[in-house]
Amino acid sequence: MSGSREELLCTTLGREASASYEEKKSVFIGHAAPVCSEDEALAFIRAKKAEYADARHNVWAYRMRGDVAVRCSDDGEPQGSAGLPVLEVLRKSGVCNAALVVTRYFGGILLGAGGLVRAYSHAARLAVEQAGIVTYEQYAEFSLCCTYSDYQKYLAELPKFGARLDDTQFAEYVQLRFAVRTAQAEALAARIRELSGGRDLPQPTGTRFDC
Repeated sequence: MSGSREELLCTTLGREASASYEEKKSVFIGHAAPVCSEDEALAFIRAKKAEYADARHNVWAYRMRGDVAVRCSDDGEPQGSAGLPVLEVLRKSGVCNAALVVTRYFGGILLGAGGLVRAYSHAARLAVEQAGIVTYEQYAEFSLCCTYSDYQKYLAELPKFGARLDDTQFAEYVQLRFAVRTAQAEALAARIRELSGGRDLPQPTGTRFDC
């Protein structure tokens, strides 16, 4: 349950948001959203393209954590003048697991390659600012089956490690589901083994990012 500090963090957008501005009669609307997967990013892009189907261009970009999936599209603008600048806004912001769409309603005045780069970058930055940037930390998830007497001991111990109790089911035994920062997972597991005399061992069930 170890990893570098960078591997245990995920910096992304705080919420879905949009922002717009006008440049030489062209209106640029930036749309930003946090996403959990490439499929979710593509669904967000499709939704915005459908919503703004009357616009001349819907330029987009997304970036997943670890750069496992990074894509962008100029959507008819001159190559390199739109999609890549939008993607660079994500990179320079340090944001991943995020998608951006910048809609352009053409105002009849050509902006040139340099003007397009500046306009699309600015609209993307405005959207990111509106969405806000947050950093989540990786949590390890566990399940644990224990006696009622041990449950009382663990219930007092979990907060000392910053653990979050997700679910408790009471039957013949108590079934716990909890999550703890990955960096603290081994220490908490060792403490539970110590308290139970080696009887109980938390079973890993997955990981998630949480704030």
